[in-house]
Amino acid sequence: MSRYRDNLPQLAGGIYLSDSGMETDLIFNEGYDLPLFSSFVLLNDEAGTEALRRYYRRHAEIARASGVGFILEAATWRASSDWGARLGFTREALDEVNRRAVELLVTLRGEFDATIPVVVSAAVGPRDDAYRPSALMTAAEAQRYHSTQIRSLSSSDADLITAFTLTHTGEAIGIARAAKAVTMPVVLSFTVETDGALPDGTSLRDAIATVDEQTDHAPAYYGINCAHPSHFAPVLEPGAAWMERVRMIRANASRRSHAELDESDTLDAGNPGEFGVEYAQLRATCPGLTVLGGCCGTDHRHVQEIARTCLTR
Repeated sequence: MSRYRDNLPQLAGGIYLSDSGMETDLIFNEGYDLPLFSSFVLLNDEAGTEALRRYYRRHAEIARASGVGFILEAATWRASSDWGARLGFTREALDEVNRRAVELLVTLRGEFDATIPVVVSAAVGPRDDAYRPSALMTAAEAQRYHSTQIRSLSSSDADLITAFTLTHTGEAIGIARAAKAVTMPVVLSFTVETDGALPDGTSLRDAIATVDEQTDHAPAYYGINCAHPSHFAPVLEPGAAWMERVRMIRANASRRSHAELDESDTLDAGNPGEFGVEYAQLRATCPGLTVLGGCCGTDHRHVQEIARTCLTR
């Protein structure tokens, strides 16, 4: 049984930390081969599964030491039909690995939940490239596509689904509707370019308004991920009604654009200390930003700095 599916504790206030850039951390810092940026392949053997355990524990320990809640995020961002097929996974194998990814987190929760609340989230990713999608999906197309993975996750013990790195509203609407159809809480997180707009040019404000209108406010809340704070801070509007819907920030370490990151063969981890200060500045103007973690280029050091700056100001 899921623990918080009917009552997400992060909605009640207080800071919840999460993990960092799982795939970039495991590839560049730990030396693992993740084809197509797919961390779920590590679940194929015990060595890979243990690498995931170590990764999660490093981050959860920061939350426990800080006395705040933690959100465990399943390694399922790429575990959908098209990506799985490219990696040789059958539909049945994908269903099984999605469930197994959540089971790992449920077990890990038992190591920490005696002292802090720990929420188990199952990640969903975009059908196409997370930076430069070749085609935009309609809401109906997106609902059909993502329903397969979301049904698998809904039958697990996950508390919610979090869709990361969304590039356009059609896919976001489809994911929200697919989650609603199986009574799963869902969080939608958009990525933005250096101008603070979605890759298709839609503003964050308009994207959130459109999805809420088309889904009867189905998402539990919204997030921003896979962009540096300097890319989106200028478009945030403290006190605006739409900002009340934005709770999660999982930023990139690098100030580079998506195009520049795509062309780079090295990891730009930025400056963890500056990263933490930037989060504290965001929260000073937008205190509703309470679910905090990292994305590409970040690791546990960045999350440690988030905890240090945001919990002492």
